[in-house]
Amino acid sequence: MNAILLKSAGIALLLQLLSCKAVEPISSDTLPAHHTKEGFKNLYIEAVEKSPFSYLRMKYFGDEPFADQEAEAHLVDVVSPNMEKVLKPGPAPLLTWVGHSTFLIQYQGINILTDPIFSERASPVSFAGPKRLVDIPLGLEDLPAIDFVIISHNHYDHLDIPSIKALGTSTRFLVPLKLKDWFIEQGISAEQVIEFDWWDQHNFSNVSVSATPSQHWSARSLFDRNKTLWAAWHVKIAEFTFWFAGDTGYNPIQFKEVGERFKSIDLGLIPIGAYAPKWFMGPQHVSPEEALSIHRDIGARKSIGMHWGTFPLTAEPIMQPKQRLAMAIAESDIKNTTFEVLAIGQTIELDIK
Repeated sequence: MNAILLKSAGIALLLQLLSCKAVEPISSDTLPAHHTKEGFKNLYIEAVEKSPFSYLRMKYFGDEPFADQEAEAHLVDVVSPNMEKVLKPGPAPLLTWVGHSTFLIQYQGINILTDPIFSERASPVSFAGPKRLVDIPLGLEDLPAIDFVIISHNHYDHLDIPSIKALGTSTRFLVPLKLKDWFIEQGISAEQVIEFDWWDQHNFSNVSVSATPSQHWSARSLFDRNKTLWAAWHVKIAEFTFWFAGDTGYNPIQFKEVGERFKSIDLGLIPIGAYAPKWFMGPQHVSPEEALSIHRDIGARKSIGMHWGTFPLTAEPIMQPKQRLAMAIAESDIKNTTFEVLAIGQTIELDIK
């Protein structure tokens, strides 16, 4: 992307952040380990103090060059979803990758969206900020009626205002702690939003949803860092189970806890991109090799890589996440499981026998 556009995007973001209000502190005297009186924290890394200013300084004045992902975007495979199946699914679970961290998961009449972003930019403003690198393969108007929307955290590439407002007439929104007020501010009824702490579980007829730990952070302004929680999600629809990582770094404890608690995970949805430069993006984003470790730790029978090829967020070449994942798998000893990368827009049926 042109450097002038990038700088204007950064300025637009900073202006928006400066205009946002702070979130009220938590006042409870008895707090779980990942809670603080001000908000939330990760358990297995030291607090990482980053800001939009440090990101811009790293991007424009750091030693590591940023790949021109816009020039490489033609290398990303994009296909049209199988709309016949999307609108009339068969008996098997159906998965469609919309791009980035947005998936449509369908099974037994239930339609679920993860971190929906259908806007052209992952940004607080429509005229600047990271712009979609490839065409979105389907629009909100093409979707079947959505029963549940799962939100991992409040960053702009995971929580998109126009998408939420468009979905908000009858959908249930399942969100981490302290995000409910944000949805109400967007005009979503409070009854439609259910907050979860880590390990909370809610049952809805034949759907069971649990929030699980992840290693990330939250902020939509300069003044609300880590005031709302971040989470991954375990979902069970009848006998089919999937785990959605959202955005996360790696530690050797919490994902193994997920695998120990949920003995059978049919599908893992795991980020493989937005990790470079590692010294800056880690430990709150995983590399492809760490994504493979998460796949092992949670015990998924099959995993799909996400969070790459859609928005120009970090320094790595656009195809590197897919290439490094393939090399890591080739050098690994995984057996009886698979870890794949889809084309954006691709629809697949899942075998859960």
